[in-house]
Amino acid sequence: MPANTSHSESILFQLETEADALVNFQQYSSQLPPFYESSNHILHVEVLQQLTDLIRNHPSWSVAHLAVELGIRECFHHSRIISCANSTENEEGCTPLHLACRKGDGEILVELVQYCHAQMDVTDNNGETPFHYAVQSDNSQVLQLLGKNASAGLNQVNHQGLTPLHLACQLGKQEMVRVLLLCNARCNIMGPNGYPIHTAMKFSQKGCAEMIVSMDSSQIHSKDPRYGASPLHWAKNAEMARLLLKRGCDVNSISSAGNTALHVAVMRNRFDCVMALLTHGASADARGEHGNTPLHLAMSKDNVEMIKALIVFGAEVDTPNDFGETPAFIASKISKQLQDLMQISRARKPAFILSSMRDEKRTHDHLLCLDGGGVKGLVIIQLLIAIEKASGIATKDLFDWVAGTSTGGILALAILHSKSMAYMRGVYFRMKDEVFRGSRPYESGPLEEFLKREFGEHTKMTDVKKPKVMLTGTLSDRQPAELHLFRNYDAPDCVREARFSQNINLKPPTQPSEQLVWRAARSSGAAPTYFRPNGRFLDGGLLANNPTLDAMTEIHEYNQDLIRKGQGHKVKKLSIVVSLGTGRSPQVPVTCVDVFRPSNPWELAKTVFGAKELGKMVVDCCTDPDGRAVDRARAWCEMVGIQYFRLNPQLGTDIMLDEVNDTVLVNALWETEVYIYEHREEFQKLIQLLLSP
Repeated sequence: MPANTSHSESILFQLETEADALVNFQQYSSQLPPFYESSNHILHVEVLQQLTDLIRNHPSWSVAHLAVELGIRECFHHSRIISCANSTENEEGCTPLHLACRKGDGEILVELVQYCHAQMDVTDNNGETPFHYAVQSDNSQVLQLLGKNASAGLNQVNHQGLTPLHLACQLGKQEMVRVLLLCNARCNIMGPNGYPIHTAMKFSQKGCAEMIVSMDSSQIHSKDPRYGASPLHWAKNAEMARLLLKRGCDVNSISSAGNTALHVAVMRNRFDCVMALLTHGASADARGEHGNTPLHLAMSKDNVEMIKALIVFGAEVDTPNDFGETPAFIASKISKQLQDLMQISRARKPAFILSSMRDEKRTHDHLLCLDGGGVKGLVIIQLLIAIEKASGIATKDLFDWVAGTSTGGILALAILHSKSMAYMRGVYFRMKDEVFRGSRPYESGPLEEFLKREFGEHTKMTDVKKPKVMLTGTLSDRQPAELHLFRNYDAPDCVREARFSQNINLKPPTQPSEQLVWRAARSSGAAPTYFRPNGRFLDGGLLANNPTLDAMTEIHEYNQDLIRKGQGHKVKKLSIVVSLGTGRSPQVPVTCVDVFRPSNPWELAKTVFGAKELGKMVVDCCTDPDGRAVDRARAWCEMVGIQYFRLNPQLGTDIMLDEVNDTVLVNALWETEVYIYEHREEFQKLIQLLLSP
């Protein structure tokens, strides 16, 4: 079919028979007029080539469909094309508007809507409106243009039961979700997998889920029609679970079968999701379908790490399901290793009577000392949980004095402000992912925000008086550096001779009544190379990683000051000292700590290696909370008749202060449980003494 372009001829295609040519001629003679009649110029060969190819490839298309695909705007003012604006007579049953949306052509869409009055709620053979097509394109402006006009097509479900919003969530089109929501797309239309939020969770589309809950926060509580499950039940990874948990969804919400999200995560072997749920307060003993707890399900999966995590977070091993089976019984049928786990877990229950606690007021003081150790403070938390569970009394009410260094200082403040240790365990697991990001030294901002969030931005040390708390810090604005104690009480007047003559101008410490709690915690935990100093303060662990002796010295000076002031009747003798560590690393051999002037490349390498090992040894010796520090504290206590307890489990691996691997940390807590089991007699003695008046 030739086109006259300056009296030249071009062949667009050829046919073999005259009959075919006649059929095609009739088709072209019917389809071509709207294009050359509406054009002010002669159609170029390239346009004619496209047009003829389209007619041959899509014989069922109307002229309006062809015009959309060609993208010739002036054609849409032609009466013939306007009359076909809503035509669905083609193999897909789609209108020209569907095609414009699929192409993402906003200009053609405007022509169709404004001049051709194209309808936006017409569906194709799959029940999809132009909105469904627009969602699948890459041009969100097309969706915005569609949304300017109110239409039922915005919330129409296709034959699969999906609205455009469902489809956008399934495809992960975050921008499309945003536009749909701004166009007032409904979030409460049920699809095959529930509401759009359920679809976003099913396909792990975080951005889409965030958009929905930011527009309609009630969506985090919606239930799907099939399982009666909340969006949290559909979370496939920790990131998606945390998204909902941070916005206040019910972590223990149950489905129609009675299962919580934790049950589902265990059944699907999603360890990271299990940890996210446990650290946000999910009940490890919730009874689900057939009376099974998450531990029942973990046993049947023979997943040792998940079993450890559940037990560490308080799951009971002797809770029967509807069939009378306990997790321990299931373990006995699976493996010897699980049986051993159950034996240790059973031993966590106190074997003594709590009624020995008397009503009389204590006549002696109890001191609790908490070592530094970064995220390994989880070990201290697990020990304190065991003490609280066995005694039936909060840590705050068991001790009169609490001393802490670095992470121990944070926990000392948590005790002071009546935060439960179960809560702090979850906080530590969540905090590590916020704080330990990037490379060392880490940004101080996330740590400071965490401390402000937990203790308040304006809370002062003296706002809570009992128990008496002291945190260690290192004053680094002088040489040699000095130990400083952040207190929630007035410091005792010291009568001993000053260690140095005051011939330099040093800023005096902030008074306890003016000292912000979060700043005290930040100063005590400013571990060198991990975080930058907090003003003039470095981590207290540099001088007192085990604060026991410093705490006992402080108590002695405090009592002596009372006596000097004529208040000796207020003095109470110290009767119990409990020192909790963050776990002992395994001892390893060191081959070389020799540092010398090398005379050849081999000796240079040896010197570098020796310097590295020596540097590590110096740091370890300075911050060692065990060894002679424990021996000295024990000896001092024995000399003056004080009961001394040092609880510090041996760990199987060397865990760094900034460890973020959940499996490693759960194993450390499991080793703590094993330690409690192996030292149960000493542990029982401690509890009985703490409960005595």
